[in-house]
Amino acid sequence: MQKTFTDQMGREVTINFPPNRIVSLVPSQTELLFDLGLDAEIIGLTKFCIHPIEKFAERIKVGGTKKLNIDLIKDLKPDLIIGNKEENTQQDIEELAEYFPVWMSDIFTLDDAMKTIGQIGELVNRQPEASYLNHLISAGFNDLKILALQNKVDIKVAYLIWRKPYMAAGKNTFIDDVLLTNGMTNIIHEERYPEVALEELKTSNCELILLSSEPYPFKEKHIAEIQAAIPNVKILLVDGEMFSWYGSRLVKAVQYFFEFQKLIASL
Repeated sequence: MQKTFTDQMGREVTINFPPNRIVSLVPSQTELLFDLGLDAEIIGLTKFCIHPIEKFAERIKVGGTKKLNIDLIKDLKPDLIIGNKEENTQQDIEELAEYFPVWMSDIFTLDDAMKTIGQIGELVNRQPEASYLNHLISAGFNDLKILALQNKVDIKVAYLIWRKPYMAAGKNTFIDDVLLTNGMTNIIHEERYPEVALEELKTSNCELILLSSEPYPFKEKHIAEIQAAIPNVKILLVDGEMFSWYGSRLVKAVQYFFEFQKLIASL
């Protein structure tokens, strides 16, 4: 049976329903598909789709999110490809869409993430499982908002994602929405992922700098480097997956942020 869906870029995507040969091009969405109970259906994923690791090892790798192996994907003959506007390049997606149904997400907020989980659930015939995940995520993040108010978490932060040059998560990003939900105000006012100089952070009343584990793998040595330039700011290493993965990882993120709020409330 054929069925038509509209993706989050407004494109109509017609697939053989339910799809049996899926290629997933985004790590967080790949993890979601596995958590929705799909296993044999997922035939290809990217080299960054590492969760769950045992599933990753068993699947064909189709390149990186920004540099896909188009010929290999063609050889796999998927009946559905699932990607994301920010993670994948327009050129790759347009080429793949000439041959296969490609459904794209476009996510900026927690509400967007839950909408995506629901829509992907419908796309792959796993609506009950998707609804349950959204129930857990909605309840958990509502509790986190309340907890931030109770703990009087109100701190100005910068969230760094890259080094040489330093780059930060700005406005109109999923990370910015996660920060705000947990009582943190992003001091980066530019949209998306602008370059920032440490001197800017020094003069912006930033109280806390968060160093993400991805895409740049910040380590302890980088804390010392930044602390030397900005001695009065607090700096923490954080798990980037918890701040930026917008699939079923959000269920695990709830517990992470319960503990994280306690930590920053004590700083």
